[in-house]
Amino acid sequence: VKKDLAAAEVAMTQLGQQTGLFSIHCTQDAKADFTKDNLKNYDIVMFYTTGELPIADADRDYFMNEWLKQKGHGWIGFHSAADTFRTNNPAHKWYWDLSGGTFKGHPWNAGELVTITVHDTTHSAMKPFGGEFQIKDEIYWYDHWVPENVHVLMSLNIEKCKTKGQVSKKKDGDKEVETVQAEHVPVAWCRSWGDGKIFFNNLGHNEATWTDKRFLDSTEAAIHWIRNEVPGDTKPNPEVSKAWHEKSVKDATAK
Repeated sequence: VKKDLAAAEVAMTQLGQQTGLFSIHCTQDAKADFTKDNLKNYDIVMFYTTGELPIADADRDYFMNEWLKQKGHGWIGFHSAADTFRTNNPAHKWYWDLSGGTFKGHPWNAGELVTITVHDTTHSAMKPFGGEFQIKDEIYWYDHWVPENVHVLMSLNIEKCKTKGQVSKKKDGDKEVETVQAEHVPVAWCRSWGDGKIFFNNLGHNEATWTDKRFLDSTEAAIHWIRNEVPGDTKPNPEVSKAWHEKSVKDATAK
């Protein structure tokens, strides 16, 4: 029996109790609980995980090919869920498809106030954030990012952030030259999976995020959305990723 619940577990337990929207079972034992027999008891699975989880192949296949494809079923990933199954092992591709991207680094550290722009303000899970907002949280950028697969909901606005990307320095004769690697940094996205749905939000590193009303309202809306009770598009919008990649590179190098 766990004596202490993580901030994420406390927040989700309280959200379920306060809204009456769902009951929740928190676990840190994927081997015991992420099984075909147990998954049948649930409509939504949330990951706030890291590393390589001990999930059996048969349970993984059932989850991806049967469970997740059912109407009213969905997967929600928060923050470090993208730091799960991230090594370049082809056997992990199923998870890259699920999460939409995997941790490459976090040039934006937990103490930095960042500005995030919402692309789809009509999506129910985005309405709590408005068109643009600021928050202190650790922001990832991603490997295995395939914009053709997902509907990008919001992105880091490099122009309005102190950190522009990954800074590197090299010698050029007697001078030290600083360069910045920049790219599109998506923060939240979604997609359909059969008749089921996937929602990922990079926020959640800082404990304060788990008491942020905007974040909690967004998560509540995402649950309603998975249940098909509120609207929200899942059509891939790679043109947004392309445009924001170009914008981010330009903003990072602007003098």
